Amino acid sequence: MKYVRRDLEGELRRAASAFSATILTGPRRSGKTTLLQHCFPDAAYVLLEEPDVIDRVRNDPRNFLEELRRPAILDEIQNTPELLNYIRAEIDAAPEEKGAWLLTGSQEAALMQGVSESMAGRAAVFQLLPFSYAEEPAVSLLKGGFPEVIARPSTRDIWFRSYIQTYLERDVRAVIAIKDLATFRRFLAVLATRVGQVLNKTALAGPLGLSVPTITEWLSVLEITAQIIIVPPFYENFGKRITKAPKIYFADSGLASHLLGIETEASLRKSPFLGPLFEGLVASEIIKQQIHHGKPKALYHFRDRQGLEVDFIVPRGENRLTLIEAKATSTPRSILAKSLRQLLPATGGYENDAFVVHQPARSDTVAPALATSVRAVPWTKMFSHIL
Repeated sequence: MKYVRRDLEGELRRAASAFSATILTGPRRSGKTTLLQHCFPDAAYVLLEEPDVIDRVRNDPRNFLEELRRPAILDEIQNTPELLNYIRAEIDAAPEEKGAWLLTGSQEAALMQGVSESMAGRAAVFQLLPFSYAEEPAVSLLKGGFPEVIARPSTRDIWFRSYIQTYLERDVRAVIAIKDLATFRRFLAVLATRVGQVLNKTALAGPLGLSVPTITEWLSVLEITAQIIIVPPFYENFGKRITKAPKIYFADSGLASHLLGIETEASLRKSPFLGPLFEGLVASEIIKQQIHHGKPKALYHFRDRQGLEVDFIVPRGENRLTLIEAKATSTPRSILAKSLRQLLPATGGYENDAFVVHQPARSDTVAPALATSVRAVPWTKMFSHIL
């Protein structure tokens, strides 16, 4: 597959010039190894998954590191977290050596615990999600953004089926000791039917025969491993009584579609889940744009007790907000901006932009003006207007 430039490249190179170690986390198969090898082509490379390599590390970690040529990419470091203490010792012995250690990890919980304990102040930490549309225009609602699905869309169903199995057997079990993976798989499928909804753990637990604490733990696993996006309510109430529950989306719309049994564009267009899946795509693209440029995640929703709801609120610093309604239509109309127009007067303390983000039209016709304060923009072009 031809290399696709990632937005995170510049931040990774900048970090490597200032920190002894750089750690790149993110979901399995999002392109972490390819990105590091592209940015640092002269680095030695070790995959920490092979049993013999893991045995060498555990039997003599100090000698293993001493034999490595620097800089070195240590791939899937979560499989040998004990190495972090020895890498810390190497860094402390030669703090002037920058960019020596380039680490990846597919599963964040144990890795991040090790970083906080062993590498605080010594490592720059980044997260890589699958392709954004800005990086790869082949990203779509049905395919999502995983590099291998983009490269071979005809085997999309096989790839996602295999990905779920690998994710369950490796990443989930690495975080918590789940014995019944079949139930966790059903949990994923049920969760996909709740995309775009306010999170109700009791309603999720009932069909699966699980307790609310178990649902809470499993949702945490999905969030830790970057499979879902939890969108909290906006922290300002704008003088209104707000709903405090978060909304939930899958980080990859292709994976969510697969879990819902949607395998073709025709079935997607007819699906009752088209709207929520489109919302999830917009949420994912916003977060990718933020973290792939080295910024923190900052995405919220608004919903008050009277039913006024705005899909997304994006803080932009300096007392600015962007308000977004995501609509799975290629023909935006004024009525779609109603909730934005209703909320805008209550946000007087902020400088605001408001958009209805929609599906692109097949022609280049200009969308009608929705209101003096609200503009329409296709999701494929929203970043030149929004972020």
